[in-house]
Amino acid sequence: MPDQKIQIVVVGGGAGGLELVRKLGARYGRKRHDIILVDRNLTHIWKPLLHEVAAGSLDANLDEVGYGGHAVRWGYRFFNGSIESIDRVARTVTTAPLLDESGAEIIGRHSIRYDYLVMAIGGISNDFGVPGVREHAMFLEDRPQADRFRQKLLNACLRTNHAHQTGNPDARVRVSIVGGGATGVELAAELYNAAKALRHYGLEVFDESKLEVSLIEAGPRILPALDETLAATAKQELEALGVRVLDNTQVVRLEAGEVHTGGGPVIAADLIVWAAGVKGADELRSMSDLELTRGNQIVVRPTLQSATDDRIYALGDCCSCLLPGRDRPIPPRAQSAHQMASLVYTNLVRAQAGQPLRDFIYHDHGSLVSLSRFSTVGSLMGNLIGGRMFVEGWIARMVYMSLYRMHLIAIHGWVRGVALIVIGHVNQIVRPKLKLH
Repeated sequence: MPDQKIQIVVVGGGAGGLELVRKLGARYGRKRHDIILVDRNLTHIWKPLLHEVAAGSLDANLDEVGYGGHAVRWGYRFFNGSIESIDRVARTVTTAPLLDESGAEIIGRHSIRYDYLVMAIGGISNDFGVPGVREHAMFLEDRPQADRFRQKLLNACLRTNHAHQTGNPDARVRVSIVGGGATGVELAAELYNAAKALRHYGLEVFDESKLEVSLIEAGPRILPALDETLAATAKQELEALGVRVLDNTQVVRLEAGEVHTGGGPVIAADLIVWAAGVKGADELRSMSDLELTRGNQIVVRPTLQSATDDRIYALGDCCSCLLPGRDRPIPPRAQSAHQMASLVYTNLVRAQAGQPLRDFIYHDHGSLVSLSRFSTVGSLMGNLIGGRMFVEGWIARMVYMSLYRMHLIAIHGWVRGVALIVIGHVNQIVRPKLKLH
């Protein structure tokens, strides 16, 4: 009987998970290894772009990556499903039944064996127990949610455009964004970019003056990851666009069409987006006995192995990695997931070779926030610049755009990655500026 293949299962096809299976597939192929990616979606889109998908500025159909075709190219297998449970004794994961839109079963409950398991399922928005969030707010955690927001936004703009044409000059599209981090700030700016272009797409009397965006932050300022001066610059840019920035404002509950703040105003809203904080998926508590934080994140050691099981690794937003000498875990950023994916790849190779594993070393390369085509602000960190350097304007915009190009190369390799970068530039010229369907 031939030797059983070494089976490595990666759950989650986000930036870190997809990069990891590409590297593993390229190294091992299918001869002695079976690399399996499990994801509930059929395609991947880079999460930092979801605010552009939501505003209609980016056509996700042009930028998404189909897992099936990617798997064939790079020598791994793709399984469409959601993890239901992990059996650490039997070393198996069980996926929930896959259903179609009518609820009919496509694939039944399925068991997948693993020699090594990597959890890369990302995180979800933390509602902090605020009443009404799950019922009345929308989220930007994946493409379906971004598509849903875009459709609701377009419907609201169409209604407002019609109201102005039929004699109601006071009609407005009111959007409230809860959370002044990068997602909330970038979405607020992108909405005004989209609104400026809508009159050229059939909404004759609609423009950015018909849009009212409120950005609500509980902390003392927006963009706490950035230097205070840069955060103040971003706030000025947003207010110049027309965004109402409310810092030091705690949201205490959401109701239909209303955001209630503690001791402050009740903000009327046609659309509410919740972008405040990140935590692990609630399902993690019921799917296994792995050690978790209060925020449902998998506790990992510096090697990124789970604190509970040497054969299970975790990376990205779904894990909590507190390195020696630090008082806070590694922040949930795209650069963190990329660096973690590289280390998990190295440690999986070393584990199979019987070599000691390496500890994770986090390199903070700074933070950049794009205010659509209006501005970009941020800070860069690294040995090349001797510490921290504040950047804004076109330089910051160029660096920000390079992050996505680096992501394309990480998941596609140099040849295909560079080709897709060139195609992306062509699409910017020949494709419509907004996606309205």
